[in-house]
Amino acid sequence: MPVMQPLETPIAHDRIRAVEWLDGRIRLIDQRLLPGQYTHIVLQTLAEAVRAIRDMAVRGAPAIGITAAYAVVLAARARFAENPANWQAALEPDLHQLAAARPTAVNLRWAVERMRALVGKLSGDPEPALLAEAQRLHAEDIAANHRMGELGAALIEPGSGVLTHCNTGALATGGYGTALGVVRAAYAAQRLNAVYAAETRPWLQGARLTAWELVQEGIPVTVIADSAGAQLMRAGRVRWVIVGADRIAANGDTANKIGTYGAAIAARHHGVRFMVVAPTSTVDMATPDGAHIPIENRAESEVLNFAGRQTAPEGARAWNPAFDVTPAGLIDAIVTERGVVLAPTREKMALLTRA
Repeated sequence: MPVMQPLETPIAHDRIRAVEWLDGRIRLIDQRLLPGQYTHIVLQTLAEAVRAIRDMAVRGAPAIGITAAYAVVLAARARFAENPANWQAALEPDLHQLAAARPTAVNLRWAVERMRALVGKLSGDPEPALLAEAQRLHAEDIAANHRMGELGAALIEPGSGVLTHCNTGALATGGYGTALGVVRAAYAAQRLNAVYAAETRPWLQGARLTAWELVQEGIPVTVIADSAGAQLMRAGRVRWVIVGADRIAANGDTANKIGTYGAAIAARHHGVRFMVVAPTSTVDMATPDGAHIPIENRAESEVLNFAGRQTAPEGARAWNPAFDVTPAGLIDAIVTERGVVLAPTREKMALLTRA
């Protein structure tokens, strides 16, 4: 397994950065190759950024949004070089293409809209101002993750075991992580006695990415098959299920990686509490409830094949929704950088977003 070189940092268990702006380009950890290969890809154009988002070289709602913000810098640079007098109009189709790269993660659209708002105010070379805004967005995400880590860890009783689903760590964000940031903070505070990572079919983000992150940080982790989660709860090994979110509706319904809804049902049955950790940029008050969240359906081949090899018989079909929706009634706590919402409702979410 590849091991990263130590980095100096004031925060415990915080060394990994999935997205970076380096030498005028975007540098990403290629998450499709982990844990077997730790390598980077460099993006020089908006088209390359769109492809990286769609192909899941970068994934996780906050990391996608940060990548998109930097991609706007690349696109504006190119459009200004082509036509300094009319670069804003030329940039508009690029922004539409970028926002449509993946439909469920609201952070992507939020980041594009934040950058678009600045585009309309600029004259002259747009790169310095747009880059400063993208870097500000990136730094805000990391700071928010540290805050969410503190708030979420405070809910966890010492001696607890926790179960995670998908990857919600530094690889899915600007750094540190949302749900995995809570795990990092709780481990540093000596509140955890066990961390279980559900493998997360079909892309195995839990087995490949969450486990990789925790091993790099020296945090003990046990990987389980997704189907073992209910038995783990029944055995009393976990007190919390902690997950991230790709979109939170106005009433607290939450879209996250497929399999989250089933974990929430099992948790409620077994008296295990369920925590969603996400920045307020993931809360979409324009979406009234989970029924209105668009769910991305991905290629059948992701289910019918494994590691490039066909595992299902010829002629079999597959249904491959990338996300599911957990009703607010199954969620015990939503943790954001602005505070914690217990037993979320539409009224509580409205108060949070107005804070």
